[in-house]
Parts: sequence; C-alpha cells; structure tokens
Amino acid sequence: MAAPVLAYEGLGLVQGHGWLFRGLDLYIGARDRLALIGRNGAGKSTLLRLIAGQIDADEGRRVIVPGTNVVILEQDPRVEGFATLLDFASGGENAPQRYEVEAIAGQLGVDLSREAATASGGERRRAAIARALAMNPDVLLMDEPTNHLDIAAIDWLESWLGRYTGAFVAISHDRTFLTRLTRQTLWLDRGAIRRAEIGFGGFDAWIEQVYAEEERNAQRLDAKLKIEEHWLLRGVTGRRRRNMGRLSKLKEMRAERAAMMGPAGAAKIQIGSDDAQTKVVIDAKHVTKRFGDRTIIKDLSLRVTKGDRIGIVGANGAGKTTLLRILTGELAPDEGSVRLAKTLDGVIIDQQRKLMDPAKSVRDVLTQGGEWIEVLGVKKHIHGYLKEFLFEPSLADAKIGTLSGGERSRLLLAREFARPSNLLVLDEPTNDLDLETLDLLQEVIADYEGTVLIVSHDRDFLDRTVTVTLGLDGSGNVDVVPGGYADWEAKRKLRAEPKKPAAPKPVAEAPKPKATKLSYKDQRDYDLLPARIEEIEKTIARDEAALADPALYTRDPKKFAALSEGIAKLQEEKDAAEMRWLELAEMVEALG
Repeated sequence: MAAPVLAYEGLGLVQGHGWLFRGLDLYIGARDRLALIGRNGAGKSTLLRLIAGQIDADEGRRVIVPGTNVVILEQDPRVEGFATLLDFASGGENAPQRYEVEAIAGQLGVDLSREAATASGGERRRAAIARALAMNPDVLLMDEPTNHLDIAAIDWLESWLGRYTGAFVAISHDRTFLTRLTRQTLWLDRGAIRRAEIGFGGFDAWIEQVYAEEERNAQRLDAKLKIEEHWLLRGVTGRRRRNMGRLSKLKEMRAERAAMMGPAGAAKIQIGSDDAQTKVVIDAKHVTKRFGDRTIIKDLSLRVTKGDRIGIVGANGAGKTTLLRILTGELAPDEGSVRLAKTLDGVIIDQQRKLMDPAKSVRDVLTQGGEWIEVLGVKKHIHGYLKEFLFEPSLADAKIGTLSGGERSRLLLAREFARPSNLLVLDEPTNDLDLETLDLLQEVIADYEGTVLIVSHDRDFLDRTVTVTLGLDGSGNVDVVPGGYADWEAKRKLRAEPKKPAAPKPVAEAPKPKATKLSYKDQRDYDLLPARIEEIEKTIARDEAALADPALYTRDPKKFAALSEGIAKLQEEKDAAEMRWLELAEMVEALG
C-alpha cells in the first residue's frame, strides 16, 4: 500500500448535545478505493466534509501531504446563485478549466446551458460530476454519486473511476457500484470507525465476524443488557440465510415466468390456462405512445399477473415513467389498450416523497397521533412497528423536518406498506436509503402478496427483487426479459455481438446414465468446505483486526503489506470455496 496522503488522528466532533464521534483515526493512501459504510444518521456525510476540510473538528489533528488536491462531490449540489449549470460547473473557488468541464459534460450527456434554478436533479448531479472530475483531484470524496443518474451515466462514471490514478472515498447505496470499484472499506458504526483491506464485496462477511466477536465478548462479560441496547444491529447470519431463501424463491418465480413467456425475447407474455387468466391484473395489448414525432413505446403487449415483480429500466428520457403511468391507468396509450383488474388497489410511492409534512410528527404520519397502527389487519404498537423499520422507538414524537432524507424515505415506506393493497408502485425507491434499509425493503417486497412495479437504476436492487425486467432502449422498443437487470444486460450484449456461423452438428452420442449420487471428490468437498470457509473467515477477521491498528503501517510497513496481501488471497479462496459449495448444494438438491 502507498503511504497515506491524508490522515486524521483522534478525530472528534460534537453535534447537538453530545459527540457524534470521538477518537477516530483514519488514513487515505494515494491509490485507495474506499467504501464509507454506515447507517443513515451515523455521520458519513459529515465525516466526508471533515476529511475535505469544509468543517473543523472539535478534537483531533488533520495531516495532509502538501499540494494534495482534495475535491468533494456532495449529495446535494448547491447551484443557488449561478445562472446556468455551466456557471456552476466552471465557477466558484478553485474553478476548473471551462474546456475540461465541457468535455466531461458532453460525455455525460448534460446541457450546461440549462438554467441552474430549473435544472432537474439528474442534470445538477451530472454538472457537479463534470466540475469535480475537471478539477483533477488527488483525493475524490463522493457522497451518493449515482443518485439521479441513469444506467448509461453510471457506466460512464464507473469506467472513468476505473482509469483514475488518485484515491477516492465513496458513500453509496449502489451495491454494484461499490462492489465493482472499491478495494478497502471504512465502516462508521456507533461513533467508532473500522477499516478493512477488502472491498465492499466482502463487507457482509466481515461485519458478521465483527458482530459475532462482539456477542462472544458480551456473553463472556455477562453483558446481555449491551446486546439488548443495540437491537438495531441486524443478525447478519440469520439475514444472510433469509436472503439465500428469498433468492432461491426468486429464481423459481423467474423460471415459472420464463416458461409462460414462450420464445426468448418475445414481447407478449402468454398465459396458458384459464386459471392463470384469472390472475391477470394488468393486460396491455399493442400499446403505442408518442410525444410529438417521437415514439416512446411501440406495439407493446404484456400481461402482468398476481405476484409479479416487474422492473422497468432504461436511460433517462427513455420513457420509464411514461410506461409506468400507462400500466397503472394514469395515462392512456395512443394506440392499443390497457385493461386493469377491477379489484386492483394500488399504493404509489413516488420519487418526490411529496406526502411528508415537515411540521408533523412521526406518530402523526403513522397513527394520526395514536399509539397503535393497523398493519394488514393486525394491530401493532407504534414503538414495535418503528423498530421493524430500523427506527429508535424514541423517534415516535420527532418532527418530520428533523429527519434525514433517508429516514423520511424509510418512514414513508413504513406508512405505505401498512396500508392494504394488491399493487405496489415504486418510482426510484432506493434514492436516499442506506444499505440496511435496502435490505429491509427487499424483505418487505419479497413478503408482499400483491404485484409490484419498480422503476429503478439500482442494478443490484433489481437483481434481488424482480421477476421480469422491461428494458427501454429509447427508440420505442421494450425488451421483456424474465429475470433482473443482469439478465437484460446479458441479452443486450448478446444482441450486439456479431453472429457466428453455425457449428456442424456433432454426431449423436448415446445418453449417459443419470447420476444418482455425488462422486467421491464432490461428496468430500460438500462435507468439508463449510468448515474450511469458516476457518478462512476467522483468519481474515484476525488479520483485519491487526490491520485496524492505526499505528501498524508506521511501525511495521512490511507486516502491514503482508497482511493486506494475505487477506486479498484468502478472500479469493473463500469466494471460490463458497461458489463451489453452492454448486454442490444445487447438485445435492437435484439428486433429491
């Protein structure tokens, strides 16, 4: 690892009536790719601003290599006072070169001549990215960089960061973004910070080890009260098992949907039986929609059945929200028809969060000032229901205006999911949500008995929740693909590849007898791999605990490098072992 270019020793900050955090030691190396992880309200954005030098700490010492250019890309770009987006992107303190800003903006597809005050969230975000990248940072600090970006813009940003030679720290709810790009993780948790020399892809396994060790220590000290005090800490192992179960069920639902759809890529979902016909909740036939001379949707036929989870993806302006409005009956097509089931009763959660009055309390929003809320016919006390959505019960009387953007989004989800409905419409639901809330949202969607329509740019979220993806390419064509975003992306790549000449048909061979049990090697791996995986995880946790010592790099750089390299190799071995065991588990299941 390269020597640190920026570090904090004993960092502390007072917020409100107490310390937000205290005694934090952190450092950033010249080529670090850091994911900054923590729950909403933990202080991630504040910590990023401290690192950038925008605010002063109450305790601690900031050390930075002279000449290091630190640039921050904030979650809500401040464009007030600028006439156009170009004025914003090329003006202000340490203004970048205008031609560099314009070059990057052209690649991101944003018109910088737009009036700043009326620009959309996506346009402001692109302009802010163009400004930040044009400043040629040595350390780039990014707070939710993918918010309001479409998939094409996210792909471009990932490609740029892949070539970037400096260091970056990223706060993001986009798991795919973090998994692809990060190599180290900073975890801000309960006022303390931990660092691991692993990217976000290994984060869940790492915190599972941390929580397990905390629980063992608490039990040894007979400190059960401490465990109860931290009820917000998820039972990671239990949640992982539930996740595996949900993903297995999702695969089954996708397979069933694929069987109903006929040939791959067919736009019309076929319903084979009268029983299935009665389950149709939305029946769209030959739908076409135009705006002026542009065709947004062309000849789409689609049947949505009870229990479907439909994901809608595409670039900004491709027509995702238009398609959503047509499928829900809010907008009529120019051609074709859309028939909705008479019993359809929908709940729409839009990306503007318009229904949250800042003057009201959490109790007012959930229970109209009472103590109990009825959730799908079952009465629950407000405190218990708040805990289900990762809120402290003491927040029941807090004003909406005091909540963070993520907390408001979570509260809106809590309210809307309590209402009886059989259609749930989510328009960009993942904006402003932290990773734990995203896990919670996935669980709630998986348990929802009705039909779900989701517009989202969050690739991992779609892969974990939807059974069918509707992909819009901007020309009016709509791909109907069983599966999630990855399945749609694979179809697009396959379509873009040149067709190879057909290979000669091989001579037919006699069918091989079907296996009735695992081979000796497979059985041995199936039996022994779980113990080996657990052993590797313990070794990784031990080495990461050693790396967490902030003085190790200065005291013994060779040991630091050896531990970092060893963790990376062990992580690769663990990933391979887990993949091998999952393949064997599928074989065992197939053999009955």
